[in-house]
Amino acid sequence: MESYRFIVYGKVQGVFYRKFVAQKLRELGLQGYVRNLPDGTVEVVLRATEDELPQVERILYEGSPLSEVERVEMEPLEEDDLLYEGFEIRY
Repeated sequence: MESYRFIVYGKVQGVFYRKFVAQKLRELGLQGYVRNLPDGTVEVVLRATEDELPQVERILYEGSPLSEVERVEMEPLEEDDLLYEGFEIRY
């Protein structure tokens, strides 16, 4: 299992995007967090297998009914020593 960081661009703040993503990724049993960034994007950091990444990306692009995702950028994290218990929304 590897750690990944996603940055989601578009209309993703103030539209229940974090709640939607957290709920869907919890259903997959993934661990990590989602949070708003000051520039209007949303950051998602999680641990997943390579096989789970396409499903994660589908969820991030789908978003909540009010969101409008323009693009998603992903990067693997070299080292992630954070311990996650479930998937959380950070403020």
